[in-house]
Amino acid sequence: MIDARIQADRHGAILFDAGALPQAGPEWFSPEYWEEQGSLSHRGGGRASACFIDTPVGECVLRHYHRGGAVGPILGDRYLWTGRDNTRAFAEFRLTAALKGQGLPVPQPLAARYVRGGLYYRADLLTRRIPGALTLAQRLGDGALDTDLAVQVGLLLARFHRLGVWHADLNAHNVMVAPEQLYLIDFDRGRIRAPARSWQDENLQRLQRSLIKLGAQKDGREAFEDRIWTPLNEAYLKALTA
Repeated sequence: MIDARIQADRHGAILFDAGALPQAGPEWFSPEYWEEQGSLSHRGGGRASACFIDTPVGECVLRHYHRGGAVGPILGDRYLWTGRDNTRAFAEFRLTAALKGQGLPVPQPLAARYVRGGLYYRADLLTRRIPGALTLAQRLGDGALDTDLAVQVGLLLARFHRLGVWHADLNAHNVMVAPEQLYLIDFDRGRIRAPARSWQDENLQRLQRSLIKLGAQKDGREAFEDRIWTPLNEAYLKALTA
């Protein structure tokens, strides 16, 4: 169980797991702070601005929220304030914590923060890094996406869909392949829904488009279907209805 607590000031608030992170000050959400400590091993840019940091509680991923789509260039990292519990960071922290509490393979959420400024806020999320994990996109790029791995991905998605977990951005970058098992990450805007084939199929199609965009069918559509997508989908359907 996560011991979720909130510490607030006039600028914003931090939601954190007191059992894993006894204290979480604003510096925990600053890439510059970790860089000064010599603890920043990777710093992303753009919308996917995730940093890998070595903290006193172990290796973590620090992600700053950025807008996508047509409003991205206009609002950047600002979101309209509609209340503490509606902030992207707090919502994702709580959903991820709930999924982990159900035994699903997700990152351990450690802390979430928002900082208000007028009508808008900015937000960050800190999770524990999954040891030895690569994204499915990276495995594809390395030529390691084979039939066996495709079947594992299908089984993974069925576990989440059976419980009504809707992932808002199911793509090859958000499936993590670790030595012991697969994980799903990045539950921003995700939610629990009544299981239905309509949204479940849409989730799968989104992943399929992602794989194709990344070159999974470079040997031809028929080869992709036979070697990757059909085994994935068959394993998914069998597990979904088991």
